[in-house]
Amino acid sequence: MPNASVSAKIVALIATLVSPTLALAQQAFPSDSAVLAIIKQRVEEKRSAGIVVGILEPDGRTRIIAFGDPGPGQPPLDGNSVFEIGSISKVFTSTVLAELVKEGKVKLDDPVQKFLPAGVHVPVRGEKPITLGNLSEQNSGLPYMPTNFHPANNANPFADYSVQQMYDFLSSYQLPRDPGTMFEYSNFGVGLLGHVLALTTGQPYEQMERKRVWEPLGMTNTAITLTPWMKQHLALGHGVGGEVVPNWDLPTFAGAGAIRSTTLDMLKFASANLHPERGKLQEAMAFAHESRAPVGSPNMTIGLNWMIQHAAVETIVWHNGGTGGDRTFLGLDQAKKTAVVVMTNSGGVGADDIGMHLLDPMIPLAPKPVAQKVRTAIEVPADRLALYVGVYQLAPKFNFVITLKDGALYEQLTGQGALRLWPETDVDFFLKEVDAQITFVRDAQGTVTELILHQNGQNQHAKKAN
Repeated sequence: MPNASVSAKIVALIATLVSPTLALAQQAFPSDSAVLAIIKQRVEEKRSAGIVVGILEPDGRTRIIAFGDPGPGQPPLDGNSVFEIGSISKVFTSTVLAELVKEGKVKLDDPVQKFLPAGVHVPVRGEKPITLGNLSEQNSGLPYMPTNFHPANNANPFADYSVQQMYDFLSSYQLPRDPGTMFEYSNFGVGLLGHVLALTTGQPYEQMERKRVWEPLGMTNTAITLTPWMKQHLALGHGVGGEVVPNWDLPTFAGAGAIRSTTLDMLKFASANLHPERGKLQEAMAFAHESRAPVGSPNMTIGLNWMIQHAAVETIVWHNGGTGGDRTFLGLDQAKKTAVVVMTNSGGVGADDIGMHLLDPMIPLAPKPVAQKVRTAIEVPADRLALYVGVYQLAPKFNFVITLKDGALYEQLTGQGALRLWPETDVDFFLKEVDAQITFVRDAQGTVTELILHQNGQNQHAKKAN
């Protein structure tokens, strides 16, 4: 305790001698009122509809702090409120992978091809096959999303993507680099991993997770298929504009983002991840936390889907998630045996910073976004808007799809819902949900060649592909 007074040191020493566990617990996290002040401000600033924070203290005690709007007709937010955890599902997938490795049923260097039907071809490059380890370390070479992903319903974009479509894309894809050479976050890759593990165990993904993880941990209110109780306690998701939005269904990509859970259940999962001495499941969880590959950041690596961040003071093992209406965070401090869960029923920027800040106070809370410039939409003829329809490649794994419907232009970024573009001029458009603008660029002949995304002070160019 540098720079502390002598009297403060004596008080701290007495507290430790009387009750070491209590003293550690008292120092671990801010008070409930302090946490409530943080989330209340976030909600009142309309950065989230509602937030539930779950805290796991070093002595195993749990705390729940909640504030905000659960949605029309739903009970107040609390530890039993049900959220879509999105990509946190990926660490449940890797928990089963770690278990199967520990049981000797699979190996991380097993080729994915080994577990798929004979007619399915998994791409190979440089004589290196994609392995189970590559899928869980996010360096398989597979893209963020497949190119044959064309949702029938943008409000529930994954619902109609089939296993056969997964197989078709996998069999036709050419890897841009050798597996294992570069981190590239892939929903497709972990969706494939969940599918492969289900084939290996002979159980549908949801049943596999229930038998191997949820039931052993007493996670009675965690599922993919909502039970009547879960429907009654569902925190209704909100879109970036504050409107209530539908849930997402991910039948083929279940392993990448389909799980629904409560904060109390997620704290049970967090506690198990911090105590490998409790049993074989917990030992497998610890195995999944081991650092395995770089992710392109000097302060971060990846385990089996778990991100490992060497933060300002602590090392935090974490993952976050997002669907159309929810943003979630789970972080673990293995040294202190503490954890934080943050569940929000808003599909906006999320609240990862709250979780990180509670785990490591040296990590600041994100400032309130600067108020958007007031923009006025004008009328643009439909035939002019039609010139902009097409696919624009922002990055190898991201495309903008521009469509025209009922005289209005819409943009959809890979893996996200469609948003309306409002014309400010005949080439400059803005979004109302986020502070972002798009400019379409034409050549001397008037042909549209690219769009430019203006967001967060950056200008990103996306060439028109068709």
